[in-house]
Amino acid sequence: MTDSIPDGANAPCWSPQIGTLVEHQPNCGLRDNNRDNRHVSHKADYDNQNRFELFILDDGERKVEHKEETRVPNTAIFKFNKEDHTLGNLLAQRLLKYDHIVFAAYQVPHPLFATFDLRVSTDGSVTPKDAIITCCRDIVQDLEVLRQSFTTEWLGKKIVSEGEAERMAREQNNF
Repeated sequence: MTDSIPDGANAPCWSPQIGTLVEHQPNCGLRDNNRDNRHVSHKADYDNQNRFELFILDDGERKVEHKEETRVPNTAIFKFNKEDHTLGNLLAQRLLKYDHIVFAAYQVPHPLFATFDLRVSTDGSVTPKDAIITCCRDIVQDLEVLRQSFTTEWLGKKIVSEGEAERMAREQNNF
């Protein structure tokens, strides 16, 4: 065997194959370049090449699939593709604020796949699809209000910091 065991590495837990694996795949979770501890440093550009696969739909894949529930009246199940808990929880919690919603909950069928199922039951005054559409419009309006208030606060902070910088410059020039 031509590879020697690095300092600090025990013979049973070190092998050249693991070292090679870590050098070529830094996110493998085995060891870092020191080979004597369990921390693996993350190279930020390592997985950037496939990151778009998390949200770009495949050919023929739909973002939302709608299926009527036949066992319960006024109920539908919506499958959201390439989405996760963030949107699922946001929609479910927002739907529950409406008076015409009887039940709204989501589930993630498998943690390795970016999909969730949202089950919506209404009292019959609106369809589940219309309830989802209304909910999405309201969420977009809320996010617009948040964006505007954030921009206003950010500009206010920027003006204050520029004024403070001018004041400090004047004080330094006066002395």
